[in-house]
Amino acid sequence: MATIKPFKGLRPAAHAEKIACPPYDVLNSAEAREMAKGNSISFLHIDKPEIDLPENIDLYAPEVYQKAKENLDKFIHDRILVRDPKEYFYLYAQTMDGRTQYGLVAAASCDEYDKGIVRKHELTRKDKEDDRTRHVNTLSATTGPVFLTYPDNKQISAKIAEIAAEFPVYEFTTDDHIKHALWVIDNPQDIAFLTDAFKAIPTLYIADGHHRSAAASNVARQHKAHNPKHTGKEKYNFFLSVIFPASQLYVMDYNRVVQDLNGLTEKEFLAKIGEKFTVEETGQNHPPQRHTFGMYLGGKWYTLTAKKGTFNPDDPVAVLDVSILQNNLLRPVLGIGDPRTDKRISFVGGIRGLKALEERVNQNNGKVAFSMFPTSMSELMKVADTHQIMPPKSTWFEPKLRSGLVIYTYDD
Repeated sequence: MATIKPFKGLRPAAHAEKIACPPYDVLNSAEAREMAKGNSISFLHIDKPEIDLPENIDLYAPEVYQKAKENLDKFIHDRILVRDPKEYFYLYAQTMDGRTQYGLVAAASCDEYDKGIVRKHELTRKDKEDDRTRHVNTLSATTGPVFLTYPDNKQISAKIAEIAAEFPVYEFTTDDHIKHALWVIDNPQDIAFLTDAFKAIPTLYIADGHHRSAAASNVARQHKAHNPKHTGKEKYNFFLSVIFPASQLYVMDYNRVVQDLNGLTEKEFLAKIGEKFTVEETGQNHPPQRHTFGMYLGGKWYTLTAKKGTFNPDDPVAVLDVSILQNNLLRPVLGIGDPRTDKRISFVGGIRGLKALEERVNQNNGKVAFSMFPTSMSELMKVADTHQIMPPKSTWFEPKLRSGLVIYTYDD
């Protein structure tokens, strides 16, 4: 069963549209400085605190985390952020291109993350995990929500729809034309209903936020080791999450650009990949279905179709299109052994559009580009259910959750 808890959220007293910001890991420091310019109440001052320090600062220096704590304390002191008087759930809705997804904001269990009830599908990098662990420990708070999902449940969906029929406490549209809305779920009956309803959900899945959830687990483990009276009910045993039904989520393609052809001519390259793929010059930039790929080479778009026998349809990882491309083309033909570390490959999220692939190749920032058919939620869940790991850059979720609308703190 999935354990979720209400909590005393720390949230904007006003001007939520000025406070809320993109996730810390989708902006670099320069982009964050530019976005926060002239906005003293942007949550980037807490999630990307290096923007208030010299530009040459080591991003992992102790001063960076201390600045985040200093800024959070100031936001609280100045009542930019205020704490709710009781433990509530919250409802967060995002509307993009006419499609709305509704997520329950709740505290999820670190213990269930450790036990695999909250399931992951990606590896984490130690440096990024350590960074978020220090951030959480210094602030005594999880500031960036983990994006979770679950198989649809009619009873939960009906209750969420009932709550969403009321007026939200915040509603605004960001520069990327995405509408955000937040409701406070303060009715005790609604809180009890949702808490009990999630007990019938056997598994939660991490859609995005593997480093944030791993960091929360690390912090819980550290606190537990230093607390002889540990009960499991302490606030450090939980982390901030937004939990969406799987059917509402939009997974976009996550595309690839490779800098060179590994010493092959275009003719040699086409002949080589023809061993594992049917190659057709179609002019079509988007793959029409699973196990097909768009390829931009020499100013032309091709469609590649994986041949029979090139993958195991019964293996939940091998059957993924990202695995098929890696195992049959990127590794054996282009020599991309580890796409996590190889500098010759780069990744382009589907939100940037397929023209971005053409531009990179045409401007000599790559030699060949591949457009991918999006990984499905059912594929993600199958990998997580078998406790396996997806290849890197398998999914791109849109819209991204904004940080700063609700914060989960370890102390009241």
